Amino acid sequence: MTTVTATGLVKRFHRGAETVTALDGVDLEVHAGELVALVGPSGSGKSTLLAVLCGWETPDAGTLRIGSGGAPRGLGWGELALVPQALGLVPDLSLADNVLLPTRLAAPDASVRAGELLAAVGIAHLADRYPHQASLGEQQRAAVARALVLGPTLVLADEPTAHQDRGHADDLLDALADTARGGSAVLLATHDEVAWSRADRVLSMRDGRLHPGAPA
Repeated sequence: MTTVTATGLVKRFHRGAETVTALDGVDLEVHAGELVALVGPSGSGKSTLLAVLCGWETPDAGTLRIGSGGAPRGLGWGELALVPQALGLVPDLSLADNVLLPTRLAAPDASVRAGELLAAVGIAHLADRYPHQASLGEQQRAAVARALVLGPTLVLADEPTAHQDRGHADDLLDALADTARGGSAVLLATHDEVAWSRADRVLSMRDGRLHPGAPA
């Protein structure tokens, strides 16, 4: 089943008199049960593509459909979950409560699942700490656990292993791969070559265009 279908996505930004084309006719499909790695140099358009897919940015041209819901705006955490580079943890909530936040918004009790994820990413012992009491890497692991707690239809993760040592990066990749095997579609933008090797497919971005396979 196709979870994401994007056709001809174009996104331009204006910087003074200059117009920058961040996405230049991007076609993309990501399927349920699939882990896809999106790779490319900084400035190639990876983060812009994720921003369009999650509804933070509106494309200037092209079409986008996510699951049966169409456009991403209005989709709940059970359908679309995001791990942004800025992480987006709520500072007044503990790490455990940050992970549980989507369940409170969506109503189901997923406390057991949250505990399992906290353990899987190595921060169960930090569950009662607040974000400012945790390292950046620990905060990132909490952000990934929060995105996965409801087993969403689509997970978008922007450099989810950027602040991790190899062991903790592998824990995060295991959690993301397990979520894909559970039926979610997972798209991660990454510079981590180990993540490329774990992906079902690798897509490369260059100058706002998408190409199959890892960069040469």
